[in-house]
Amino acid sequence: MKTKTPVQPHYFTPEPLDNTRLANLCGPLDENLRQISAALDVTIFRRGEKFIVSGTNAERAVQILQKFYAVADRAVPVEEVQLGLVEQRTSAAVPDGDEDDEEPPFNDPEIASPQLKTRRSDLRGRTPHQIRYMRNILEHDISFGIGPAGTGKTYLAVACAVDALERDAVKRIILCRPAVEAGERLGFLPGDMAQKVDPYLRPLYDALYDLLGFDRTQKMFEKQVIEIAPLAYMRGRTLNHAFVILDEAQNTTVEQMKMFLTRIGFGSKAVVTGDVTQVDLQKHQKSGLVDAVQVLRDVRGIAFSHFASEDVVRHPLVARIVDAYDASHHSTADIAPLLQPAKIRNARKK
Repeated sequence: MKTKTPVQPHYFTPEPLDNTRLANLCGPLDENLRQISAALDVTIFRRGEKFIVSGTNAERAVQILQKFYAVADRAVPVEEVQLGLVEQRTSAAVPDGDEDDEEPPFNDPEIASPQLKTRRSDLRGRTPHQIRYMRNILEHDISFGIGPAGTGKTYLAVACAVDALERDAVKRIILCRPAVEAGERLGFLPGDMAQKVDPYLRPLYDALYDLLGFDRTQKMFEKQVIEIAPLAYMRGRTLNHAFVILDEAQNTTVEQMKMFLTRIGFGSKAVVTGDVTQVDLQKHQKSGLVDAVQVLRDVRGIAFSHFASEDVVRHPLVARIVDAYDASHHSTADIAPLLQPAKIRNARKK
């Protein structure tokens, strides 16, 4: 019987030694080290300035430690560590390019994240799919972002909208979302129309506050430069010189999706985001997002960006939760084709 060769530990000693950098690298109560340890399934032991890393991913963990020590002249927040782990994970998982791929290989050095004009100077695509999504939005008048929670679909769409507004490419931003509760009835909501739909649009508000600032966002709402437009009231409108975002599009019906897409006027852009694994419609209703992917996939001028668990930029556990649910529940005929790369889908059609 073959015995497994024990994995040799890796060592990391910061050079030049700086106690302030060392403290910033470890974080409060070694929180940063725990994040790296949990994400890469390694054990990190520190004795003074010397780190001993054990596990199959020990080499990658040492690379992460080196990267963050280099920028630890300031405090390294845990959020930055988690985003760094996402970038490291996706760069390690990038497959080599294939001549038959419909898209350029993600490891192409010329594929760089677009620079957007927002209040967040550090904003960029963290994964290859996020970079492709941002480029699709900038290069197409209608773009779809489809994938699990936490992949940045809504936030990056709002960032591109703010960028277009700042560059005067559009005159206004219109935020739209179907008013569908997530599995429970909330009953009557008090207030005017804007107050009634506020709870459904909260993620869009949060992104705007982060990218524009609270005061400036409020002023733009007052001047109607940013507009709330419930999906139910979109029929009959023509949206010219506007950046329109339809969020949670998996909860639209087929008729609503067609209605929304035909509102687009001259000089406008539309971004549709959703997660086809979290449909809150009644069982007999087909999701407008699922239908749109099937109907519009070959229409020129429309771009589709698909995300997966490796694109999740939230807590590392979120990616594992997405994978676990996909493996156990979401293997139906309607959803499975949407989660596959385009090359596999096209091969099956032939």
